[in-house]
Amino acid sequence: MQHERVLVLDFGGQYNQLIARRVRDLNVYCDLKPCTMSAEEIRAYAPVGIIFTGGPNSVYDEASPHVDPAVFGLGIPVLGICYGCQLIAYTLGGKVEHAAAGEYGRRTFTFCKDSPLSAGIPQSSTCWMSHTDYVSAVPAGFAVLASTESCPAAVFGDETRRIYGVQFHPEVVHSEYGNKLLENFLYRVCGAKGDWTMKNYVAEQVERIRARVGGGKVLCAMSGGVDSAVAATLVHRAVGDALTCVFVDHGLHRKNEPDEVMSVFRDGLGMNLVKADAQALFLDKLAGVTEPEQKRKIIGAEFIKVFEQEAKKIGAVDFLVQGTIYPDVIESGKGESAVIKSHHNVGGLPSVVDFKEIVEPLRDLFKDEVRRLGSELGLPDAIVWRQPCPGPALAIRIMGEVTPQKLETLREADFIFRDEVAKAGLDKEIWQYFAVMTDCKTVGVQGDFRTYENVIALRAVTSVDAMTADWARIPFDVLERVSARITNEVPHANRVVYDITSKPPATIEWE
Repeated sequence: MQHERVLVLDFGGQYNQLIARRVRDLNVYCDLKPCTMSAEEIRAYAPVGIIFTGGPNSVYDEASPHVDPAVFGLGIPVLGICYGCQLIAYTLGGKVEHAAAGEYGRRTFTFCKDSPLSAGIPQSSTCWMSHTDYVSAVPAGFAVLASTESCPAAVFGDETRRIYGVQFHPEVVHSEYGNKLLENFLYRVCGAKGDWTMKNYVAEQVERIRARVGGGKVLCAMSGGVDSAVAATLVHRAVGDALTCVFVDHGLHRKNEPDEVMSVFRDGLGMNLVKADAQALFLDKLAGVTEPEQKRKIIGAEFIKVFEQEAKKIGAVDFLVQGTIYPDVIESGKGESAVIKSHHNVGGLPSVVDFKEIVEPLRDLFKDEVRRLGSELGLPDAIVWRQPCPGPALAIRIMGEVTPQKLETLREADFIFRDEVAKAGLDKEIWQYFAVMTDCKTVGVQGDFRTYENVIALRAVTSVDAMTADWARIPFDVLERVSARITNEVPHANRVVYDITSKPPATIEWE
């Protein structure tokens, strides 16, 4: 079945993935593609609508990205957001100027004319602005539909050609009726029917995987994270015992995770799940190592070796399952960037596994969609909403050398933090939260005795896509309970601190 599709053309804005996610949340499938797509390529893609994203450039600069003007002659509805709005005006004969003062943050915009975009939205409401350039004159055939005090064309459109521009960002939560405006564009302008649902996706993927695999053998590296867990569950539903999963227990997981993985997937779902116990091996290799990049590389290399050993026992397979998700696909098409830190995943496995093809059943999904898919497949919340954890796990949440004692201390502290956040009902509101064992000891007093023990740092952030993040404003009473429990219940920890640094300048992880 071919879903109706919307095409989101990427002009480099920070909210571009969020636009695509909002469209999919409204049950319309979409793809995020480079703005360099030609009109003919777009015609062949056959979208029901096109959205131009925001971007950091000025449309009147020669080096700025532009769109094939023939796009506007395809008869396909277009919505331009921020830079995309200015691009429509500039390309079709309007005027875009640099404002004396930028317009940023919350603003009130007011509709001055009814249109399909304004249906169900109050005449005045709050929106989120982020621009210095503005549309000072709309092109011929367009009408101004809404404005703010300092932005004369906050929304404009040509209803006959079904082309609209919106200067603010309807995709962010700060725009009060932004989601309604996007819904109006999709359903009232593009005529979308809304056939993109997780239930449909499961049925289609199961059928597709089954047809592709046939009677072949399938292998999957099960990390216990949500991506590999959902990918394996979906493939298992399609091919059953033809799938074998390997879980490498490197001894660096959070509290109870290895047991949970075996209980849910082997005992509960009946998967062929092999557990490779390699705790002693990894700890031995990490002995004396303090540099974070070196720890990551050691863990990545040993993971591949252990997986290769297990794969050889299984023999040649036809397919290898990987938990690639849509942001990975998008990022792979972008230019070079500086290496902040290496990432450990199963990317190195193809060279050590005898297989014919890779199966990536999640490559069309964003992270939140993967979670919804997991719920649709019947996976428990403990798996679906498990906190993200890097491949090296607790090894890079321990500053300095990794030892059994440090691992045990951090496991308990991290468990308490996650437990109290969940009890407070904040577990689905905070993007990511975890404990870190710092490479620092301080003097304390416990039971009338002087102690000199470890400092535990708590890290919790809110984010949309992990590219930027802000520290989470966890209520003080929750932090107080976490601190009291850690210093009372966890050996070798006598002080708790809370990290209030955003990203940038910091990263989410400490190493």
